[in-house]
Amino acid sequence: MSDDGAARAAAALEASGIPHTITRHGRVGSLEEAAAARGVEPRDIVKTLVVRRAEDDYLFILVPGGREISWPKLRALLGVNRMSMPDAATAKDVTGYERGTITPFGSTRAWPVVADATLTGRPLSIGAGAHGVAATLQADDLVRVLDAQVADVTEPTG
Repeated sequence: MSDDGAARAAAALEASGIPHTITRHGRVGSLEEAAAARGVEPRDIVKTLVVRRAEDDYLFILVPGGREISWPKLRALLGVNRMSMPDAATAKDVTGYERGTITPFGSTRAWPVVADATLTGRPLSIGAGAHGVAATLQADDLVRVLDAQVADVTEPTG
């Protein structure tokens, strides 16, 4: 477990002033296992994905469990024709976190955040900087402190 990443995320969450609870449960193999370990529904687990918009221009996209990025919706929202997911090394370089632990909280660079519209108005569990470490908090607090743009950018998985 990367305690450095977890410590950075925890410090950023504390500094944000929003109420939250940190859960440590170790690695899990599925969305359902993560939800059970965190005591939430699978739809309440939030993945933080890093998307490259242009050279040295990235965004965090917050995607609820059971959903995936809709590339046409995201491109239309951002007014760009091409976007990509960076490789693992680049994602770590631009956030300070390895894949599977990425969170906007404590990222080495404060990239813009887009939160899917289905996330608002409920408690959520978001990764907190290390495998098996998560923060449970209110979605509306998350959106406010990250100054996230809320938009319809996902579709059901599958």
